[in-house]
Amino acid sequence: MGETAPHFNFARDVVEDWARRTPDALALWWIGEGGRGELELTFAQLTEQYRRATSFLNGQGIRRGDRVLVMLPRVPQWWIAMLGLTRLGAVPIPATPLLTSRDIAYRVKAAGVCAVLTDASGAQKMGDFSGIGIVVGAHHPGWTDFDAGIVGASPDFDPPPTMADAPAIIYFTSGTAGPPKMVLHTQASYGMGHRVTGELWLDLHPGDIHWNMSDTGWAKAAWSSFYGPWQMGACVFAAAASGKFDPKAALDILANYPITTWCAPPTALRLIVREDLSQWKFPHLRHCVSAGEPLNPEVISAWKLATGHTIYEGYGQTETVVLIGNYRSRGDEVRPGSMGRASPGFELSVLDANLNEAPAGQEGELAIRVKPRRPLGLFREYWQNPDENAARFRGDWYLTGDLARRDSDGYFWFVGRADDVIKSAGYRIGPFEVESALIEHDAVVEAAVVGKPDEVRGQIVKAFVVLGKAFAPSESLKLELQEHCRRLTAPYKYPREIEFVTELPKTISGKIRRIDLRQR
Repeated sequence: MGETAPHFNFARDVVEDWARRTPDALALWWIGEGGRGELELTFAQLTEQYRRATSFLNGQGIRRGDRVLVMLPRVPQWWIAMLGLTRLGAVPIPATPLLTSRDIAYRVKAAGVCAVLTDASGAQKMGDFSGIGIVVGAHHPGWTDFDAGIVGASPDFDPPPTMADAPAIIYFTSGTAGPPKMVLHTQASYGMGHRVTGELWLDLHPGDIHWNMSDTGWAKAAWSSFYGPWQMGACVFAAAASGKFDPKAALDILANYPITTWCAPPTALRLIVREDLSQWKFPHLRHCVSAGEPLNPEVISAWKLATGHTIYEGYGQTETVVLIGNYRSRGDEVRPGSMGRASPGFELSVLDANLNEAPAGQEGELAIRVKPRRPLGLFREYWQNPDENAARFRGDWYLTGDLARRDSDGYFWFVGRADDVIKSAGYRIGPFEVESALIEHDAVVEAAVVGKPDEVRGQIVKAFVVLGKAFAPSESLKLELQEHCRRLTAPYKYPREIEFVTELPKTISGKIRRIDLRQR
């Protein structure tokens, strides 16, 4: 991708650049929950708003390098504040409003947070926080009103440019095991690196309207609701939501607004394809993507059959931009179940335990070459965590912790997290393949598969299954699901135990926490 310039700032060098080139083009289109309230901002208007925010935040005492927890739902102020902090050179730490007081206290202490920007409900969770408190959309004793503050601030404040390698954003990874780690990205690694996300995977152009359904606290919001679309001069579409996901409401939005490109997580798509999709038409939609965890091939087929649209999967981590994808503009053949091929600028390999490249078709750990040239879209480090850095950066490689295999054509296939793979009677079993087989059954809405200790086999495959409303748990249904899996997968992979549950434990970003199931 070439050498980066010494100075770079996403707000100044990308968003303001579009404000000069296409000032009247839509940059942010927000709708309130249930259609209550709507806001459209052009690039020129967004730039004025965020520059006022930069001035206001500086006036509150926030300085370059300061860590600021930003815990807001999908409201326009999230985008304005994120840009204002970025321009200032402060380091936002996006967080979901679902965090508990204990979660927040851990993050504040671990990151040395000096300021918090949140709403009234978030402020009530802050306990005895003694730093700078800024509240959005409400009044809170001892806290400063963000909305009133930016109205009175000047848009002419212009901080010095930031270095391209300066800290820009921190995410706490909501991993499937262990406490969250701090992932530190630079101004360039996400701000420049997500060009490939917006251009190739999201397939965006000026004039596109892109809707990403992710929560603002998840790194996927940075990918597809912030850096990726605005790199391409596209409009970010956002819909406020609270409570349980409603597939009908999501389909109504997709049908009633001129959304051209759409990103939905697998957990949402699995529910969406169970609706009668013939009731909706999507006249503006042209491109659909999904990421976060592997998408079952049967979901891709159901969406394609109903709408004519292929879902283009992409793979990456909080630590990276899009590493692997099925890219329309590259003319990729979508192979159901495959993550796709490597993104330009990344040399990827599947490695064995000795860091040797595994043969085609053989599973190993997915790794990114970082020497002699470190790719642009890779995070700087796990901040203040030398042990984790030493475990992940080994030799010439960054080890992702994900197991995969690569075919002879360069297509990658996800197997599972390294700590999720089941070893039974000498066989290695990736949970995803068994889960995918289970949800092909009409009775199953969601499934999670883990290894259960067994004296004879070492481990057996155990499945936790969430049933549809029309189905009731029974021994006969367990036997039916076991036989169903035997027909669809190798016989040794079928779940020898099945437990029916009402819901699966998940991380804040919606990924299944198999560690919780293993500990049951």
